[in-house]
This record gives sequence, C-alpha cells and structure tokens, in this order.
Amino acid sequence: MPDRVPGTQPPFTVGDLKRAIPAHCFERSLVRSFGHLAADLAVVGALYWSTQWIDHPSVPPAMATYLLWPLYWFLQGAFQTGLWVLAHECGHGGFSDSEAINDSVGLVLHSALLVPYYSWKHSHRRHHSNTGSMEGDEVFVPATKSQIGAVAEALDSAPGKAVALLFTFTLGWPFYLLFNIASREYKGHTWVNHFNPYSPIFNKSERSSIVVSDLALLSFAGLLGYLGMTHGFGWLAKVYGIPYLGVNFWLVLITLLQHTDAALPHYRGDDWNWLKGALCTVDRDFGFFLNHVHHHIADTHVCHHLFSYLPFYHAQEATRALKEVMGPYYRFDSTPIPVALWNSLSECGYVEDEGAVTGPLWFKPISEKRKEAKAAKAA
Repeated sequence: MPDRVPGTQPPFTVGDLKRAIPAHCFERSLVRSFGHLAADLAVVGALYWSTQWIDHPSVPPAMATYLLWPLYWFLQGAFQTGLWVLAHECGHGGFSDSEAINDSVGLVLHSALLVPYYSWKHSHRRHHSNTGSMEGDEVFVPATKSQIGAVAEALDSAPGKAVALLFTFTLGWPFYLLFNIASREYKGHTWVNHFNPYSPIFNKSERSSIVVSDLALLSFAGLLGYLGMTHGFGWLAKVYGIPYLGVNFWLVLITLLQHTDAALPHYRGDDWNWLKGALCTVDRDFGFFLNHVHHHIADTHVCHHLFSYLPFYHAQEATRALKEVMGPYYRFDSTPIPVALWNSLSECGYVEDEGAVTGPLWFKPISEKRKEAKAAKAA
C-alpha cells in the first residue's frame, strides 16, 4: 500500500499556499501563451504536411505502413493533446487576462478536437469545485461497494482488465460527454449529457453557451464530412481520425491516473471541504518529451487543482514552492505509467457504502469484496 495523502484537515490554508508561490507565477503573458499556441500549431501543421510523402511511390510500402504512419499518429496525437491542454487553460482563464480571448481560442481549439468547449468548461469547473466529493464531483466518482455487480467482478481479471482498458481508452471520453458515465448521480434524470442545454449539469445562465458549443461542433463535423467526401474517408481516418483517438487516449489516461489512486481519499457530506478535496490528486511523470508536449498537465496537477487560473508555464516553479509547505499532503508518484495504470485497475475497485464508515473513504480492490462474501458465507 503506498503512503496515503492524510485524510485530515491540513495544517495550512489556501492563503498559506498562495503566499508560498512567487507572485510572478500568477501573471499571465499573452505573448507567451500565443507563443506556445503558435509552436503547437506549427508542429501539427508540419506533421499534416508530411503525410503527403508517407504514401509516396518512392517510400517502401512496409516502411509507410509499419513505421511512418504509426510515427505520425503518435506525434500528431501527442501534439494535438498539447492543443487540448491549451484549450483547457482557456477554460480556466489561465491563457489570457481577457475572457473574450480565452473563450475564442478555447472554442476554436476544442471544437477542432470535437470537444464541446463551453459544456466541458462548465462541468470541469464544477469538478474543480467539488473534487473528491462523492455527491458533487463531476468525474471519476468511485463506485460504492453495493454498486459492484457481477459484470465488474468478471472484469477483475487480466482479460477483463484488458477489455475495460479498451473501452475506457476508445469510448470512455465520448461516453462521458454523451451519458455522463463515471460522474455524480443526477436523481430524477435518465439521460444526462453535455449537449443538451437543459441538462442538469448546467444552470439557466449557461444554456445559451451550450448552444454555441453545439453549433461549433456541428460546423467542424460538417467540415470533416466535406473533407472526407472530397479526399476520401480512408484518408480522413489516417490523417485526422487515428490522431483524434490518440488525443482521447492521452486525455483519459492522464485524468484517470490523476484522480484514481489507492493513496487518494474521497469524502462524503460534511467530511468534505474544498481544500481537502483539492488535495485528492497526484502528480505523475510521463517522461521529458510528453511532459513538455502536454504542457506539464500531468506532473503539476496538484498545483492546478489548488490554483487552476495559474498559467501552466509557471506551474513547475509553483509546484516546487508548494511542496515545501504541503509536506505529506503533496503526492507525487514516480511509478512507471503502465505499472501505475495496472495498480489503479487492481487496487481502486470501490469505496464503502454510505453509513458503513465515517471519515475519509479509501479505495478497496474488488477482490476484497469477494473475500468478505466468501468469509460471510463460510460463517
């Protein structure tokens, strides 16, 4: 069992943490933000331009199929994830001091990646406002013991976990948008999604922006349809479709491992407060290349949950300052990512039902439920 983040009220306040961070870390630079955006767009554009040479007659077909296309898919997916992160910065107000610039850039970038910008901005803000709360969090809310049924137990095996991973990394993100899976329960609503302006996720003042997101998505989907008809849908799948799946993969992997770890608690009711909840996340190292390309979204996520408006290019410096104050309340896990993912699947099956325990809720493996059932039956 890894060292747990203490499930108690920390001895520091948000004010203490903010004072520990150098003041310049909270300053946004429009030039610097647009510089990162321009660099990402230049790489994405250059990668797209290079595809015209991959299937060139001078290139051996085996090289194109087994080396050049996979390399393109990996790099394009990684750098487009960086664009996703910049749009995420816009949603938090970390890209610019201007809300109009933030929303304009974020809407274009997220729509181009088939993300409903305003819809996700609003629900993601609620995730940040309720992180670690069983009743209020918007994503990666743990299943409770009584919710673990035969299907979940059947998936608690090596083949079952492979099936679960395949679903999670291909359909997890669109299913979250379409059906709000892995989120909080909205009682009285049978279909909760990110595209309905009257969804319970949103309040009345946000409905018009949901329509804007939907129209932007439809416009870009129409553009993709036009490109498919004019250039061929096979071409579109290779140039855009597979990198799009790569973006979804990185998004789900990063966010899953940020919030699903046996060292992180969850809370119910009055046991939860914002600061305790904001500490229910972990920083991870994806390696120099991906940390850089993904704008350090994975290795500075604790800082991001505490100060989401702090621009990403200051987050590493801010994290170093925070660690000095937070002590054991700061969590960094250097476990290799594939091992960390396996540990998450193995150790984070459920939390106890309401009323079964008080205080912080810790993940338990599904195997523990089977052991308890077997012991009860033997007794």
